[in-house]
Amino acid sequence: MMQFDHIAIAGATLAEATAYVEDALGVSMQAGGEHAVFHTHNTLLGLADGLYLEAIAINPDAPVPDRARWFDLDRFSGPARLTNWICRCDDMDALLAQIPALAPDGAGRPVDLQRGDLRWRMAVPDSGVLPFDNCWPALIQWQTSQHPAQRLAASGVRLTRLIVTHPRADDLRAALAPMLDDARVVFDAGPAALHAEFDTPHGPRTL
Repeated sequence: MMQFDHIAIAGATLAEATAYVEDALGVSMQAGGEHAVFHTHNTLLGLADGLYLEAIAINPDAPVPDRARWFDLDRFSGPARLTNWICRCDDMDALLAQIPALAPDGAGRPVDLQRGDLRWRMAVPDSGVLPFDNCWPALIQWQTSQHPAQRLAASGVRLTRLIVTHPRADDLRAALAPMLDDARVVFDAGPAALHAEFDTPHGPRTL
């Protein structure tokens, strides 16, 4: 089984991704950090119910990685936007073994990662592209006693719904149904995209 963990907003630069979130939700994000292996960096926002949000972009001051970056960031262009959702699991190897081959790389291979005292594993396809045109959730397994959301200041923002649209929404819903049970996540037919709805101190907002 998997649980909804966080969402990712990508930008051509971290400043653009951060500003997009702050302008849309009317709250300030917190400093994040650097990611080795994929050479990206992020800022963070704590959400209610144990979720969080990260704004992420390629770090222009870091080396070019020797593999495709996660979240398909190597092909990112255009305005900052919600690009990925991430689900956590307790046993990534067992979960990946249950996932059908939905793409040439499947749902990815586990990569060991660390930022400061945070340690985790992430399933990242060799191409950097997740199944269903990146509408499949990225899988994460935390290897730390404290979830990162617990370290973030309360923002007064609650994610109420994540809408995943895809031309094969029924197939995506059916593939995830045995592994994910979360009423906040809904699937609709349409062009591949993600939309998130929030309650904020300033009223309902959408990314």
